[in-house]
Amino acid sequence: MGGPGDPPEGTPEGGPAGGEDEYRSVVFDESFVRAARLQEYSAQERMADHAPAVRRRPPLHRGLTRQALILVLLIAVAFATAIYMGVRHPYGTAQARRTVEPLRMTVIPLAPTGEVPGATDAESLYTHSPAAPYEVGAEGIPLPVSRSTAHFSDSQVVTALTTAKDYIVRSSLYPEVLTGRQVHPARSLLDADQLDQFDQSIQHPAADGRHAATGWLVRLDPSRVRLADDRIRVQGDLQATEADSGALEVTADHTFVYALRPARAAANAAVSLFTVRRELTFRFTRDDLRTHQVQLVTSYVQAGPLACAEDSTAYLRPLLAGQTARTGGPAGTNPYETDSPTALCGTLAAGAQPTV
Repeated sequence: MGGPGDPPEGTPEGGPAGGEDEYRSVVFDESFVRAARLQEYSAQERMADHAPAVRRRPPLHRGLTRQALILVLLIAVAFATAIYMGVRHPYGTAQARRTVEPLRMTVIPLAPTGEVPGATDAESLYTHSPAAPYEVGAEGIPLPVSRSTAHFSDSQVVTALTTAKDYIVRSSLYPEVLTGRQVHPARSLLDADQLDQFDQSIQHPAADGRHAATGWLVRLDPSRVRLADDRIRVQGDLQATEADSGALEVTADHTFVYALRPARAAANAAVSLFTVRRELTFRFTRDDLRTHQVQLVTSYVQAGPLACAEDSTAYLRPLLAGQTARTGGPAGTNPYETDSPTALCGTLAAGAQPTV
């Protein structure tokens, strides 16, 4: 007959309806049965002597298995290591960057021995000067044949040479840089650790061998002069060598010749030539090669005609056609000759001037 022992699926046919109502709200699914703490022995098991009717089942282990615990632990260790390395990385980078040396610079003004020669047009002056065979603009800064070194590939050497050339072009040939209107074209190529020195040189120039704006750029005083011809004449060369296993060194030696007029003079005012020789040394780490930036190590500049009494730290202030310098230096210096001696202020050799 039906009763509390009837199965939850329903009472047999003809069974009382009361049993169905009693178990209507109870569902004995498989999970419920497996979770039971007591389990009835089978008929065969109950035939054994003194066998209890039921046995207690061991509780189900609902926690994580040992393998899962180990996996969670490994993930936690890896995550903690990643956080630690991320926190430590900036300090390691900063320590490596401390090896970047400040730029050492020398700017030598060259005073003329007499009046500065002039002409009505720039081409005539160029033709009668040592700059006659020079190339125009970046064409005068050719890249040498590059070869790999012990620790740097051919492509890395080419990158160093190309980046050095780019800095020279931006700092010596860009009209907006030459006239002092902008510094960003050259500044954007500098290693980050040299930016403070560069900015201080532009904002507060000083003749201390570290902070002359003219050590970084060819910068002409816009209140005095303007370009009479943007076809600047250039000649020089680049060389790349391996400084050590972690850096390449590029040396550059170029002479630039500018045709100038007075800033507020008429278009037909006399033109004169102004010569700047720049000897620069660059250093490139692998990070610099990757980011196409330069470390400028040394800058040696000779420029004339200039008056030795003029301050050449913020701007170069050329003497123009017909002008003379009040005092000169101890020896004649020719920026067209690589072995010409100089002092803190030199005398511009007569052979460096146009013959007009």
